[in-house]
Amino acid sequence: MRALTLLLAVVLLGTVPARANKVDFSKAVVLTSRTPDPLVAKAVRVLREEVYKRTGLELLRVHKPPKAGQPVIVVGLWSNLARSGWPGCADLAGKKQPGREGFALWISKNAAVVAGVDPRGVFYGVGKLLRQAELRRNSILLPDDLSVTTAPRYPIRGHQLGYRPKTNAYDAWTPEQFDQYMRELALFGANSVELIPPRTDDALTSPHMKLDPLDMMVKQAAIAASYGMDVWVWYPNMARDYSDPEIVQKELAERETVFRRVKPIHAVFVPGGDPGDLHPDQLFPWLDSVAKVLHKYHPDAKIWVSPQASHVTQDWLDAFYRHVNRKYPWFGGVVFGPWVKTPLPEMRQIVDPSIPIRRYPDITHSLSCQYPVKDWDLAFALTLGRECTNPRPVAEAVIHNAFDEYAQGSLSYSEGINDDVNKFIWTCLDWDPDTPVIEILREYARFLIHPDVAEGVAQGLLALERNWVGPLLSNSTVDVTLQQWQDMEKNASPAVKRNYRFELALLRAYYDAYVRARLIHETALQAQALGVLEQADRLGSLLALQEAEAILSKKETEPVARDLRKRCWELADSLFAHIGAQTSVSRYQAQPGRGDYMDHIDDPLNDVVWLTAQFARIRELPDEKARLQAIHELLHRTDPGPGGFYDNLGITIETPRLAPYPSWEEDPGSLKSPRVSFGVRLRGEEWVHTVQAVGFEGRPTPLAWANQLTTLYDTPLSLVYTDLDPNASYTLRVAYTGRFGAKMSLTADDSIQIHPFLQTGDKPVWEFEIPQEAVKDGKLVLTWRAAPGERGAQVAEVWLMRK
Repeated sequence: MRALTLLLAVVLLGTVPARANKVDFSKAVVLTSRTPDPLVAKAVRVLREEVYKRTGLELLRVHKPPKAGQPVIVVGLWSNLARSGWPGCADLAGKKQPGREGFALWISKNAAVVAGVDPRGVFYGVGKLLRQAELRRNSILLPDDLSVTTAPRYPIRGHQLGYRPKTNAYDAWTPEQFDQYMRELALFGANSVELIPPRTDDALTSPHMKLDPLDMMVKQAAIAASYGMDVWVWYPNMARDYSDPEIVQKELAERETVFRRVKPIHAVFVPGGDPGDLHPDQLFPWLDSVAKVLHKYHPDAKIWVSPQASHVTQDWLDAFYRHVNRKYPWFGGVVFGPWVKTPLPEMRQIVDPSIPIRRYPDITHSLSCQYPVKDWDLAFALTLGRECTNPRPVAEAVIHNAFDEYAQGSLSYSEGINDDVNKFIWTCLDWDPDTPVIEILREYARFLIHPDVAEGVAQGLLALERNWVGPLLSNSTVDVTLQQWQDMEKNASPAVKRNYRFELALLRAYYDAYVRARLIHETALQAQALGVLEQADRLGSLLALQEAEAILSKKETEPVARDLRKRCWELADSLFAHIGAQTSVSRYQAQPGRGDYMDHIDDPLNDVVWLTAQFARIRELPDEKARLQAIHELLHRTDPGPGGFYDNLGITIETPRLAPYPSWEEDPGSLKSPRVSFGVRLRGEEWVHTVQAVGFEGRPTPLAWANQLTTLYDTPLSLVYTDLDPNASYTLRVAYTGRFGAKMSLTADDSIQIHPFLQTGDKPVWEFEIPQEAVKDGKLVLTWRAAPGERGAQVAEVWLMRK
């Protein structure tokens, strides 16, 4: 946390560089060849259209240089411009060209020149010009020192744009909205999109859809192709039994329909699992059959595969990499994404150097995901949940740059518009990993919102990320962030206020502040209620319970910050109207757990649910003595007794008792280090989309059970106790909660078994005796391990009690 906090502070507090003097291109013409390449022609068209939208100026397209002194924007292929003699192009022939898809962009007196190495380079050069321009009504200004020569570091740069019900907005979009979004991604350097077929791990349709899913997929592919983008298809294996010839033929027939209609397709990505459950020895022969169908319509397309599986074993992985390294003719490469056990550097060593690796980063989720928010406060997990608006520019840069050199770029995993900022961060860093985050944000805000709010929005997005750093209760930054966004809201033009990107960030600012206000209020109420229970001996048990419950009920009877809540709903309504953002199941027909954070805006942030249930239980006890004893035990639930130790492990990965692990910056996906996870686990269910303070047959639970310290797969989870009494005996009490419900073992000092592999998820709290020999040196190391094939070890609370 310290490194991330410092990085955020440096970005936020850094000086704002003054932009260079401006050159006025408001009266410019666009000079280009008469018969350009189709993508070059598209670039010119996009330039003129985007300028017109923002300025009302129609840039005249010409094919001969204008008269002397006329501002001109020259757009074309490097090879053509070098011999054109056009304004600003005199020195082009002697310049060294950048690599594929690269361009040069510079200002020479009253000429702005975009010279692309190839057609894509021309388009990306136009994108850079638009991102650097200040476009206002009847005004086009460019910095006079603008000079860029660049090519992308990585050849794969894109995002998944699935048209399916599970997404939090895309299923409500029209072809025109997808067109604009793909255009904007391309203008920032994206060269790929990934589409999703009609049948996946999802419903077949949604009430928001404007078109049949396959019809929309056809249109999406055509739109992407019009911007020179590669089209990928994420195609999971959804059948139950691929050994059944009838099922196989049905699956192949479905794919043939998709492959025949969707044009173009450059690659198909098939996850090894989640969804799908094929052993590699069955998966790869099946993909050989898929490839034959694919190549009937797209002969050059390749199939990429990920070693993604819900319960992966070493045998599964060995078989997977054995098939990968056989380099089948149809095989394109390996995808590193969610639920891949092999760390990317190790994958690069295992896979033949000639085989490319593509990243599939989950940029859309905040918890229960590949890259969860580090040490996220439980109040946010309970309310904002897994799929909220989540600008994480600094964190995403750390995640990207930790492993970028091991892959050929990325196509992100996205479930909607909530991760919009993160998409542009990844695209720009795939182009150049050294790009400063703040510069990406300034271009994002300047071009996609408005130049007048560019600096405020850029810094405001960083402030939103800092809202999530550290304990919310003490994070007064949240209130400052809201004030900054309210200032922008007050002074913004109507167009900016209607801009959905501005609304997304503004809603988060209000929401965060509302949650913090509630957390302060409800934390105080719980402290007051427990204070009353401390006087139960004097008041009597029943009166103490009554008064404590009345205090806790003030969450409802005396709510706080209702003006913030009201503004959140107003913005949510507006976002649904503007882009179909589904932040509520009841109000906007969202999919449960998929961006429905408005439904959880008032969820309890203290232990009221559990305490109320305990009060009811205590009232049923037969006499005053029993009730007072139960109240005492409730108040002392976490007390380990004299000489003992208690740890609530689900708060931070930097708990002092934790054994040494790689830092978050070194291992942001926590494949070799712990993470904080959320969810109690409902008996009989492995997955719930929202964090709930219930579990174990639906009984209310303490909030301390709603988050845990987690290690993935076979990474051990170790705690170190020092300064123990070497002559004492200790009892260990431990709360095993979490959505994995895995089989785990526990050893002391890596040699003494405390318990063998046991199935968690059946009951929360266990007790075990610690052999005296384990503490005779005054030190104790406790190590939990998940059984082979399990997702990982999870521990919520630990009491080490001295007898």
